[in-house]
Amino acid sequence: MNSVDLAFTPALEQARLIREKVISPLDLTELYLDRIERLNPKLGAYVTVMVEEALEEAQRQTEQLGREGSLPPFFGVPIAVKDLNSVAGVPCAYGIKAACDRIAEQDDYIVTKLRQAGFIILGKTATSQMGSLPYTEPPGFPPARNPWNLDYTPGGSSGGSAAALAAGLCAIAQGSDGGGSIRGPAFCCGLVGMKAARGRISFSPVGERLNGLAINGPLGRTVADTAALLDVLSGYVTGDPYWLPDPDPSFLSAAYPPTKPLRIGFATKLPPIGEADPICRQTVYDTVQLLEDLGHYAEEIEMPDLADLIEPFVVVWQCVLAEVGVPWIVMEKMNRWLFWRACRVRSGQYLRAVAKLQQVSRRIVATCQPYDAVVLPVYMHPTIRVGEWSKLRPNQILEKVINWIAPCPPFNASGQPALAIPTGFGPNGLPIGVQLVGRPADETTLFSLAAQIEQARPWVQHRPAVAIAQN
Repeated sequence: MNSVDLAFTPALEQARLIREKVISPLDLTELYLDRIERLNPKLGAYVTVMVEEALEEAQRQTEQLGREGSLPPFFGVPIAVKDLNSVAGVPCAYGIKAACDRIAEQDDYIVTKLRQAGFIILGKTATSQMGSLPYTEPPGFPPARNPWNLDYTPGGSSGGSAAALAAGLCAIAQGSDGGGSIRGPAFCCGLVGMKAARGRISFSPVGERLNGLAINGPLGRTVADTAALLDVLSGYVTGDPYWLPDPDPSFLSAAYPPTKPLRIGFATKLPPIGEADPICRQTVYDTVQLLEDLGHYAEEIEMPDLADLIEPFVVVWQCVLAEVGVPWIVMEKMNRWLFWRACRVRSGQYLRAVAKLQQVSRRIVATCQPYDAVVLPVYMHPTIRVGEWSKLRPNQILEKVINWIAPCPPFNASGQPALAIPTGFGPNGLPIGVQLVGRPADETTLFSLAAQIEQARPWVQHRPAVAIAQN
């Protein structure tokens, strides 16, 4: 197997090769660090590369490989961690240039879980400043770029993780999603991205500031990799404000085509936003046709009017920017504008916004409840160019963002699981895909359905040209 093929080998397969001693953790880590050194200057995917730490851990694991004993599931597999999550002893800047010397004192709980699963952390990946935007262009950092076309964004706020994974700069990646920040980058970069159900993954040891809107989660090249990483990340920690029981059986065991026909709903229109772009609309229709050909029952549904969701969602989101303690002077213009808007929000207005989100969520869940899964666009139109909205005023950017990412936030509000999967390429050569939305706490059905789509129309063999060039 050549180095490019190995770099793009699914994480579960890499773990098998390590257990069988075909490759070593050190071989694999050195391969990815070499690719990062060569390609990251073009992509801006990593903001911190943990060269010494990764090599030290890889050497330790390689030596351990020669001894008897059971190994954790992802022993020796390199992973990337988003720079909104703390890795002890490593800078955690949240996309703020002035915070690049802020060294994390402890691992976030999910990072502890990654270490326990045997992963080797390669570094911290780029995020939009404080994770607030669906593109990854924080001031003071190189913009993250889409490996499929460097003129375009890999999305955000998990844009660095998606760019790294799509370019073969890690085997699998961690992200977080508070309004589409995993699903959007998966859509932009041709990956599988899961926004898990609320309560599936702990925010320990820190608090969760967004009233359940945000959740950490996996990005993978395959459905099975994504499911297996969700198994690793899942779990309750004493005192969590939301929790779900551990899956039984595992999510990985569910990543096989369903054995019986499912009832599928689909929609391409979101009131009051309107119809999705023709490319994104056709992707939904094509996916639904495939599912019908595979024996499922599909019917078009009418999504509830989301007019009552937009303003409360913005109120809750912007208030986090005012609460986290970051001085407004270091914020980029969009966050600064949202910060000052939040400073005028009274406590009663905030509580009414939370209550309104809960009310709208009831309508969203009720609409989806009759169906095993609902197929929707991920975003309302294809990927935007790097810097495309940079010269707009903040209120104009907000309007653009709302109209682009509209299919994602409803399910952050409702807490339902939602999975983005690639389905092909648009006319400009960039990936496109759809979003599968499940009933509350039912990631299992989504993984099963996605596995069937993946089996019928494989996509893992596709690789960006920049990632396979030898120079």
